Amino acid sequence: MYIEKIVKLLPPLLFVIVGGSIGFIIEKVLIHRLKGLALRTKWKGDEVIISSLSHVIIFWGIAAGLFGALNTISMSSKLQTILQEIIVIVVVISVTVVIARVVTGFITLYAYRRKDVFPSTSILNVFIKITILALGTLIVLQILGISITPLITAFGVGGLAVALALQDTLSNLFAGIHILISRKFRPGDYVELESGEKGYVTDVSWRNTTIRALHNNIIVVPNAKVAATIVTNYYQPAKELSVLIQVGVSYDSDLDHVERVTIEVGEEVMKEVPGGVPEFKPFIRYHTFSDFSINFTVILRAKEVVSKYLIKHEFIKRLHKRYKEEGIEIPFPIRTVYMQKSD
Repeated sequence: MYIEKIVKLLPPLLFVIVGGSIGFIIEKVLIHRLKGLALRTKWKGDEVIISSLSHVIIFWGIAAGLFGALNTISMSSKLQTILQEIIVIVVVISVTVVIARVVTGFITLYAYRRKDVFPSTSILNVFIKITILALGTLIVLQILGISITPLITAFGVGGLAVALALQDTLSNLFAGIHILISRKFRPGDYVELESGEKGYVTDVSWRNTTIRALHNNIIVVPNAKVAATIVTNYYQPAKELSVLIQVGVSYDSDLDHVERVTIEVGEEVMKEVPGGVPEFKPFIRYHTFSDFSINFTVILRAKEVVSKYLIKHEFIKRLHKRYKEEGIEIPFPIRTVYMQKSD
């Protein structure tokens, strides 16, 4: 009696064991070797595909074994159909997850190579995963024989209600998408908002834009506010930027001499200070006869915005020292007051 039952269970168990074993061999042997080969190739796409299949092959092997085992077990056709549909649904969900991994992996890979035109941010990965999983859900409903047309209609009506209730959240979501599409800035860019916040953009999520300030604090700004404000991007169209320094000299100064000395100091700073642009030739422009000095602007060049602080620091130190050596006066504020006696 027991022997007959055991004999009847052998075929389905054999299917499950064989399916799981094949999946295990593919996962641990074949996939492992393919990973090693992928690391040697220049194309990184094979690494994305192989990593996306991790821990899924064994599951697919077991699912195939279970599907085959159902055909060897005596049961009602209705129950068999239900169990087979459950296996198919679970496999479809796992395939959907793998496709989502592959697509987001390729997009991330492309974004890494084309940072100048395609930003890699979490909002893109989340949006793509949600879209693919939604398509997978529709396929599952179709397998179950559920008509998706009424469901889509219900989602439309329900979505309107949700949209009204989540106006702020949705406005931030679409503002984030707008920021990415318009390429207002990209992760890694140094930006300054109209409200004064400035730093490196680290991410644009579905709700917030994260900025890391120079003092290493994190600034979190809702996407809607970022999209509506004036943003200065110091990394576009190029990282290099002009550094303007205001200087004033005495009216008794020889302006040609002042110009020559100032430019010499500027050239020295450009060549010796880290962050300067050695090939750039500094120049000055006189612009104001003020109350006690003749004012001018010194134009230097920095490789990026954060370099300007050290450049200004070194230039002011060296210019002050050189002016003393050359006898050029930087005057104090002066006021001349005339007193008139009344008769």
